[in-house]
Amino acid sequence: MKTALITGITGQDGSYLADLLLEKGYTVYGLRRRTSTNNLENINHLQFDPHADKKNFNLLYGDLSDSSNINRLIDKIKPDEIYNLAAQSHVRVSFDVPEYTADIDALGPLRILEAIRESNISTRFYQASTSELYGDVLETPQNENTPFNPRSPYAIAKHYAFQMVKSYREAYNLFACNGILFNHESPKRGTTFVTRKITYSVARIFKKKLDRLYLGNLDAKRDWGYAPEYVEAMWRMLQQDEPKDIVIGTGETHSVRQFVEYAFAYVDIDIVWENKGVDEVGVDKKNGKVLVSIDPYFYRPAEVDMLLSDPSFAKKRLNWSSNVGFKQLVEIMMESDLEKS
Repeated sequence: MKTALITGITGQDGSYLADLLLEKGYTVYGLRRRTSTNNLENINHLQFDPHADKKNFNLLYGDLSDSSNINRLIDKIKPDEIYNLAAQSHVRVSFDVPEYTADIDALGPLRILEAIRESNISTRFYQASTSELYGDVLETPQNENTPFNPRSPYAIAKHYAFQMVKSYREAYNLFACNGILFNHESPKRGTTFVTRKITYSVARIFKKKLDRLYLGNLDAKRDWGYAPEYVEAMWRMLQQDEPKDIVIGTGETHSVRQFVEYAFAYVDIDIVWENKGVDEVGVDKKNGKVLVSIDPYFYRPAEVDMLLSDPSFAKKRLNWSSNVGFKQLVEIMMESDLEKS
């Protein structure tokens, strides 16, 4: 039986990955930060569901800023695989807390790599990298050979981590790889992220619990996929004979504006757009009511206009491809938020 350590276990990807690994017979250790409020919603089923595999799931306290704790846990658990999914993962917030973002997103992975090296255990390490590395893109679509051009403290910190993984792989012969994952969403995504903010707000507007949705750049385009499929790709990356950094995405791009339109269409509301810039609004075509407005706060100081993956290497190397399309992804998230709201 294999043992895996997942940092960021309470997040979207961590919880889906835990489900996957438990189904495959792993013993899973999940690392969570100590907080005063309950942040276990995504993994409650692993603790309280009577059918859950509790004997093989272990929840531990830890933080990527605490190297002594990381060293101790890795030495004690001696995991076969480590998945580092913990991060300050909000790009807009990284402009507000750049130092904290650097400590967790850049130095956190370095602390894990050092713990692996010093413990001298045989483990495979996965680092959650990001399409934000491409930033102000130098070519489209983006693949494993596309130059990075990061534009946010978040992306720059992730760039540091990416290069450290590559350095430790080459210098110390570690099995360490970066998954360059493009945007991937689900009903477990936090409501501060634009996709879930949209579906959660649209569901509440439909049920007359909210008057209006406020957004930033409607024309930003992203390559959006379905998170449960992406954690499968993470696992496949660590099953290879040799470590490779691999792009994971759908090969399609859609705008925030399209996401809004699809979400409202799910509840039979046809949105039409009026005005331009910060004065632009999304209006219910039937009654003229303003349902979407622009709030300049949600603009990033440096925007990434469009990201589009070339996932051909993932298909060739991992036999992996995305099956859930953009419209279906929006529908999955809308259905869930309509049930919850």
